Amino acid sequence: MMGSSVPETMTAVLLTGHGGLDKLDYRNDVPTPRPARGEALIRVLAAGINNTDINTRTGWYSKSVTAGTGSGGFAVADDADGSWSGAALQFPRIQGADCCGRIVAVGEGVASARVGERVLVATMQGAASGAPRFDTWTFGSERDGAFAQFTTAASAETFKVECDWSDAELASIPCAYSTAENMLHRAAVVSGERVLITGASGGVGSAAVQLAKRRGAEIIAVAGAAKAEEVRALGAARVVPRGEDLVAALGRDVLDAVVDLVGGPQWPGLLDLLTRGGRYVTAGAIAGPIVELDLRTLYLKDLSLLGCTWQEAAIFPALVSYIEGGEIRPVVARTYPLAEIRRAQEDFLAKRFVGKLVLVPPE
Repeated sequence: MMGSSVPETMTAVLLTGHGGLDKLDYRNDVPTPRPARGEALIRVLAAGINNTDINTRTGWYSKSVTAGTGSGGFAVADDADGSWSGAALQFPRIQGADCCGRIVAVGEGVASARVGERVLVATMQGAASGAPRFDTWTFGSERDGAFAQFTTAASAETFKVECDWSDAELASIPCAYSTAENMLHRAAVVSGERVLITGASGGVGSAAVQLAKRRGAEIIAVAGAAKAEEVRALGAARVVPRGEDLVAALGRDVLDAVVDLVGGPQWPGLLDLLTRGGRYVTAGAIAGPIVELDLRTLYLKDLSLLGCTWQEAAIFPALVSYIEGGEIRPVVARTYPLAEIRRAQEDFLAKRFVGKLVLVPPE
């Protein structure tokens, strides 16, 4: 059911291929999508920026790339496996893994009463729709996302939220907070445990600090020295400056879990920090995906190594309950008009902020 207020065309940013910022094409003549059966049409109110948006654009997910994330496209990237799923991405694609919006129309099989709801769209889709375990697709990657005035999503993956947050605050939740909550869930972090969180000033890292604090964990964070006070304010008991020798600073066998978003050269030391039976969990590798593992450390300490992408159906509704219950509050560092997406991504890669950067489409 489409209302007369929905235009035939819209403003959107088209990703035209893997590469640099020049691959982001801001257009105002893109056909407005129509909701298929079981889908909702959403007027995008705000859209957060995430590592996955940039990693997909640059082709960083390709196994041909061994360096950490950074600005520009990777000339060595293989387009055949340039998306997170390991398959070729279909271009043009509207990216945007984070969506806060309002339902303006629904497809067949969706209750018309949903029109008017302010909603969040689950970034990692599939579980709420009843897809088989590990059968997952990403909003803004395998299907068009939120870098546009309008988008469509499965009604089952679109969650009504009632709170007094701004649209930008809500738009900072889907990707970062679901990733962080999933990591803590998979690592079974409980009250009283000591947890190290790397990259703690970023979107996922700052979410993990808040969510681990909510669970009652004692949090040691790794972040730039200039951001230490802001990270402490989120709930970290201690902040170790990025680049410092973590084993020298903290000692060996002192942590129950490590939530790692960085990888790179520091990685072997993270396992040294874990106590016997400790858990290491990762959903990122901004400092580099290739690391050196001493298998003796793994088996002699009875460690568990956990990679996290797929999310159980309970993860996203749990986040909505935390929002509505006032248990978390995101940090929005800055907002930009959608037209300034290139500048926003440059600022994102510069990492001079704590929390999230958010884009706002034109009305």
